[in-house]
Amino acid sequence: MTTSTEQNVQSFQALGLSEPLLQALAHMGWEQPSEIQAKMIPVALTGRDILGQARTGTGKTGAFGLPILQRLSEGEGVRCLILTPTRELAVQVAEELRAMAKHLKHRVALAYGGTRLHTQMQAIRKGPAIVVGTPGRVMDLMGRGVLKIDALQFAVLDEVDRMLDIGFRDDIRKILGAIKSEHQTIFVSATIEGEINRLARTYMHEPAEVFCAPDKLTVEEVEQCYVSVQPRDKARLLIHLLKSEKPELAIVFTATKRGADKVAQRLKDAGVNAREIHGDLYQQKRERIMKSFREGSLHVLVATDVASRGIDVDNISHIINYDIPDEASAYVHRIGRTARMGEKGKAIAFVTPEQGDQLTTIEMLINQQIPRMEVEGFEFSPPETTPEPPKPAKPVVSRLTASVHGDSEAAPVRKTLGSKFRTTRRKRLRR
Repeated sequence: MTTSTEQNVQSFQALGLSEPLLQALAHMGWEQPSEIQAKMIPVALTGRDILGQARTGTGKTGAFGLPILQRLSEGEGVRCLILTPTRELAVQVAEELRAMAKHLKHRVALAYGGTRLHTQMQAIRKGPAIVVGTPGRVMDLMGRGVLKIDALQFAVLDEVDRMLDIGFRDDIRKILGAIKSEHQTIFVSATIEGEINRLARTYMHEPAEVFCAPDKLTVEEVEQCYVSVQPRDKARLLIHLLKSEKPELAIVFTATKRGADKVAQRLKDAGVNAREIHGDLYQQKRERIMKSFREGSLHVLVATDVASRGIDVDNISHIINYDIPDEASAYVHRIGRTARMGEKGKAIAFVTPEQGDQLTTIEMLINQQIPRMEVEGFEFSPPETTPEPPKPAKPVVSRLTASVHGDSEAAPVRKTLGSKFRTTRRKRLRR
């Protein structure tokens, strides 16, 4: 009879991984490869460029990290560069790589903003095999001559769509364009859009496409719903839901840093164990907050989108979109923080009566209708009534004018199917 550890080693062993990596995976408790890992690892081990797509929380770091660690040659200088959109994701990727490289000699260094440049320069001068960083800091270190990429064997863009969304296009092109050595390039993301395909054609050679469930961007284990709410009721509703749902760990997403500060303060005042995290906080403070959240001593994290790609924490049971995002793809990445690796989770979106179109856009992207949630024991404020504007007078069309234009009467305004659907959505939100 085989033990769970032996089964773990055997399942990953079928992918062609080496013994030191299999031992590390057994120590990490990875029992079976996820879909993206099972599909990408064998292809990556051949050395082909790869364009990989999989839902958030399905193990993409292992999908590119394991084959890179196996193929990485011994030597001096940085031989693998991994770019991420956020500091938190860079830290998370580096931690996973270090765990996977437990029985190897490959060292990993970080390069991201918001922390002491001198410390990172010293770490890179020691000659790590792998550097994980954000594009801005990587460009800075390259410009100072500290980070040299002449011997690069691997270039990885993790969550490449998010990097494009937050304005790293030029930095990415400069970094990829500066790599002159023969190397393997891997792009991984939860969504693949036109700009990513254009980058792939420019900086990749006949990439293999490894797509997992491209028609369904959210995992089935996430129970999604929305609540129709007036803006003035959102803070009270949030407190009510957190106390009634009793989440193990929850992330509340807001649209702005100021909004995160205000929401976190309202929760603290109500006795909820909550802290805010966003780009204006010092990096050390952000790391302390994240450490508390990972360890479970902090139960509710109020975050902006800057953190939606960098929070990889087990046991997050609830995602609450206090402000639904303007970009539908951001919704996918937010709710991907829960139901990771097969666990269950719940995502609740607060939708105001004016945001029906945004909700519809999200539903069209994820290809499913999000049901409305009925909240028991909460008293909503009555909807605000606004006086209807006076109806414009009908234009008088004389017979002479009509004959000049070839019409006997004014042409009616055609209603499109979209306008009809939007009206239905607004009624649905106001019920």
